[in-house]
Amino acid sequence: MSEEIAQDLTPLIITYKDGRVKRLTGTDFVSPSLDQKTGVQSTDLIINTETCLSARLYMPNSTINTSQKLHLFIYFHGGGFVVQTPFAGIYHNYINSLVGQSNIVVVSLDYRLAPEDPIPAAYDDSWAGVKWVFSHSQGKGQSEWLNSKCRLFEGVLPLRQRRSKHRE
Repeated sequence: MSEEIAQDLTPLIITYKDGRVKRLTGTDFVSPSLDQKTGVQSTDLIINTETCLSARLYMPNSTINTSQKLHLFIYFHGGGFVVQTPFAGIYHNYINSLVGQSNIVVVSLDYRLAPEDPIPAAYDDSWAGVKWVFSHSQGKGQSEWLNSKCRLFEGVLPLRQRRSKHRE
């Protein structure tokens, strides 16, 4: 293993000439759990095994055993497509707070990072994640939380019906 540096982008990352990447920030990992402070439950799942696209889902624990449907928010973590993950404490705690205060479901996507996977990999993963969320609109997707707890496209048909009436 060579310690010869190809690029030093301290305080974010260091890339070595042998191809290794050392991230200097955003590498902490918080496990999914029931957050006692906010009452928000989180869980992790794999969306695509080929690209390792994964997500963390967040839901108010008070709605897990009810038929209540909630709005959905798709969250893309910061880090300039180079550092951080949705599993880092800063994002995990922020989303717990957001879900607890807003009573919504959040899908936080873990896309591939550069330089190991250059752009457009992060864009491709993000789009794949959005399409994966949309695959739950008929209640037949991979995640039971999204199938049973989210309002996906609930207002689209009535809006189309109103528009067609105005055209007549």
